[in-house]
Amino acid sequence: QVQLVESGGGLVQAGGSLRLSCAASGRTFTSLHMGWFRKGPGKEREFVATIRWSGSTTYYAESVKGRFTISRDNAKSTVYLQMNSLKPEDTAVYYCAADPGSRWPRTREHDYDYWGQGTQVTVSS
Repeated sequence: QVQLVESGGGLVQAGGSLRLSCAASGRTFTSLHMGWFRKGPGKEREFVATIRWSGSTTYYAESVKGRFTISRDNAKSTVYLQMNSLKPEDTAVYYCAADPGSRWPRTREHDYDYWGQGTQVTVSS
């Protein structure tokens, strides 16, 4: 089992920045590809970004490319999502997810076996 705990959400004005963190435990962190998803009000949960187990490669949804950066610190078993130039449409609950599979990148919810509880990000206009 893998436990994931997100932190760093909050309220920010449009154009501002936030950094989300997700701490993992319960399994060797380098055996996991990691991803971030989000669920906005009235929307289905959608893929945001993913990072390979080594941290060497990243992949983003078009809607966040150039504004968000996913990274990981394997020594701390933590994955991050740096969000810049935030827009009101980025308002959502953000979820960290872990994928123990071998294929990468994977962008569908069912590809990920473990999920955090989510952290709220609200961007005001």
